[in-house]
Amino acid sequence: MDGVITNTMPYHFDAWLRIFKTAGIKVDCYDVYKREGQDGLSSIKEIFKERNIKFNLKQAKSLLRRKEALFKQTVKIKFIKGSRPFIRKLKQRKLRLGLVTGTSRREMEKILTPRLRGLFDVIVTGDEVWKSKPHPQPFLKAVKMLKLNRRQIIVIENAPFGIQSAKKAGLYCIALETSLPRQYLNGADIIIKSFGQLTEFLLQQGKIKI
Repeated sequence: MDGVITNTMPYHFDAWLRIFKTAGIKVDCYDVYKREGQDGLSSIKEIFKERNIKFNLKQAKSLLRRKEALFKQTVKIKFIKGSRPFIRKLKQRKLRLGLVTGTSRREMEKILTPRLRGLFDVIVTGDEVWKSKPHPQPFLKAVKMLKLNRRQIIVIENAPFGIQSAKKAGLYCIALETSLPRQYLNGADIIIKSFGQLTEFLLQQGKIKI
């Protein structure tokens, strides 16, 4: 969802930047964007480790609570250019669609309208799996719910952990450069700049008739 459909990652980054600053920790956009899809506590633990800071679970939970509260206060719902028309075109062609997000179902329902949510046959949220990306469990659950063969599925991702999750699940993965430059997306089967180019690629390859 974040970074593929919605353009909310800048608000996540701003919230992390401000909250880490209260703890005397400096982060940049790559610290946050490359961990998209990962649960918050794991992200904090990794960032602490990279800076040789002793991890304290109580402190980490406090930082995460404050970050989530700040994000909710500041976020404005914006969409990646071309994402919604692309989804609607796929639905019109009667393709089965799945949404796999690290966001909780409650938050996902606040961000996506009922009409947009209704375009998806299957939705897997972060609070419905035991393991988050880069573990394959989120995508494996979606595959099972979609009742499709893995070779029939294309994953569209925008972040390293999402790509790793998809590939570990044995799925073909296209990465979009909506959040990060291509050097962070090398695990994908192919990297594409925009939804416009993605449509052209799928048409040329004969993968989907749009």
